[in-house]
Parts: sequence; C-alpha cells; structure tokens
Amino acid sequence: MTYKKRVSAILLASALTVGALAGCGNTSDSSSASGSGESGSSAELTNVSYDPTRELYEAYNEAFAAYWKEQTGQDVTVTQSHGGSGKQALEVANGLEADVVTLALEGDVDAVKDAGLIEDGYTEEFDNDSAPYTSSIVFLVRKDNPKDIQDWDDLLRDDVGVITPNPKTSGGARWNYLAAWYYFEKQGQSEEQIAESMKTLYSHVLVLDSGARGSTTSFVENKQGDVLLAWENEAFLSLEEYPGEYEIVIPSVSILCQPTVAVVDEVVDSRGTRDVATEYLSYLYSDEAQRIEAENFYRPSNEEILKEYTSDSESKTITEIPEDNKWIISNGFELTNINHFGGWTEAAEKHFVDGGVFDSIYEEK
Repeated sequence: MTYKKRVSAILLASALTVGALAGCGNTSDSSSASGSGESGSSAELTNVSYDPTRELYEAYNEAFAAYWKEQTGQDVTVTQSHGGSGKQALEVANGLEADVVTLALEGDVDAVKDAGLIEDGYTEEFDNDSAPYTSSIVFLVRKDNPKDIQDWDDLLRDDVGVITPNPKTSGGARWNYLAAWYYFEKQGQSEEQIAESMKTLYSHVLVLDSGARGSTTSFVENKQGDVLLAWENEAFLSLEEYPGEYEIVIPSVSILCQPTVAVVDEVVDSRGTRDVATEYLSYLYSDEAQRIEAENFYRPSNEEILKEYTSDSESKTITEIPEDNKWIISNGFELTNINHFGGWTEAAEKHFVDGGVFDSIYEEK
C-alpha cells in the first residue's frame, strides 16, 4: 500500500481508540512513560530503536506530533528506547512493550517476529521493504589521518587499532563485518583467506562495545583506537560535534545498510494503538520526514530528496560538513547489499549464530 493510500485510510477512520502504555521493560538508554485507560485527546507510543537514531527521532517525534495533532486533534507522546539493535530486539521479544520497532536491520526485526509479536509480511507493509531511510559504513579517523588509513586492507596492519561494536548485540556491527567481508572477497580471496583476513582485522579491535553509540564514545571521547567503523550518520555527527578533530574516509567498497521498521502487532492490538503506530511509520516517508532524515545524515529513500543531498565530489576524505549540505558521496563508492549474502536469514545463520564464522575468527581478549 502506498503512503498516500495509507494516509487517506487513516484520516477516513471514524474513530481512534488509543490504549494506555503499560509498564515497559528497561534498557540502559530507554525512558519510560505510563498512563491508564483510554483517552480521545491523547495517545502514547513506544518506539524501540537502535543506538545511532537518538537525534533523528528526537527531531522526527516533534514533527510527527505536530502532524498528528493537525490531522486528528490528538496529542501524541512518543517514548524512545535505544541500545544495540540485536539487544533491543531481544528485549522486545522478552517483554519490553513496543508499539513500533525501528531497528538496524531486517534480521533483528525477524527476531521479534519469531517471538510471535509481529505478523509475517511486515517488509511489505511499507515502501522499500519497510526501510524508509538507508545508510552505509565509513571510516572515522583522527585529524590528518595520522595512520594513513584509506581502505579495509589497512585495518590488517599491526599498527592500526580498530573500534567496532559487537556483532552479537549490534546491528551496525553486523553491517561493518559484512562490508569488510565483501572487500576481501572483491580482492579475489577464497573463503578461507577471507576468514583469515577477518581474523586479523578483529585481532586489532581494541574493544567490542554492545552498540554503535558506545563505540563512538570509545573512539571520540575516550580516544581509543585509530579508526572507527561507523554508520555514516555517526561519523558525520562526530564531524559536526567536534569540528577540526576528525575526518571521514570513504573506503573503496561498503554496504548499503537498510534499517527496518515494523508495527509490533500484538502490542498495538492489545493497546488499541494500531492506527497511530501505523501512521507513525508511514509518515517517515513524507517529504518533511525524509528531509529530517537527511539532515540527520541518513540517506532518504525518496530519490528526488536524495539528490538534494548528494555531492558530485570525488574526494574520498571529508573533513567538515559541506556548506551546501550535500554530504552523500556516491562517486567511486561501490555499495553491495544484503542480497549478496543471501538475505539476513542466510547471513545470520552463516556468520552470527553461536558457533558461526564470527565465533570462529574472534577470540576474546
């Protein structure tokens, strides 16, 4: 169903019943809200998301609340929960009540579905496989790039300390891992050689934080390591917050990351929040929201708005936020995607389950 059709359907609904928010589980970065009974004048939602979306949803929730108020007359309050995407999925599966999840990858949403909370077919509920925005993986290095880190093979050098989160708990970490794997594959390495290269890379990882924001803190604030494997938005936020202290290096290949959103069917049906929850995710595709996403350094799925933020620069090093806001680099930057790895089910079973390839190459320090 297209965005416009969903909007029309919801605005033609004769009534909106909103269930109160029951007590929700805790994560290290979550806030909570409570209410009792149903209210025609207010609504409450819980969005369980992953680490690097804090700034995005702080801005988006404000915009959505204004939109929802204008369309329905209702006030809406959105409670956010953030953490490593895999950990967040497990929390929801184990009882953290979320009306919607906006996680780092489809595989993490599948974990919630497999717990019986989300119906099959959720990737078809919204456009672009229910991925309203995308991202990629880049390198964040210190000013002037003292170790001259240019591509993935530089991470194999003994003098380079790497910061990346744990693929067991972080969706971003899984994207990092697969981007590196693809690079070594492109070099013509056999699967055994790729595994050896990955083993060397992870032997240079100084700390595996549970989520992407924790890894950013380790690199930026705690000054650990020489390079951070980062979501684009995390890297650009670091340039914005610490001007002149860091640089972004665009590797020769990376991966198109597709954060995935879904309504948590069991929760919204028990609370009576399906309409507002569905529209909360639908509105992520609106022009207003797509520009909010781009301003927070996520790639819009709307091709026309994407062009507004795409640069024609061929430079592989970014030292500051462009004045024209054209921060998206596409020239000379090859992006694979999860389909190359057979989709998330196949990729997870091969690489990330207990006893998978990651376990075989990474040794706890």
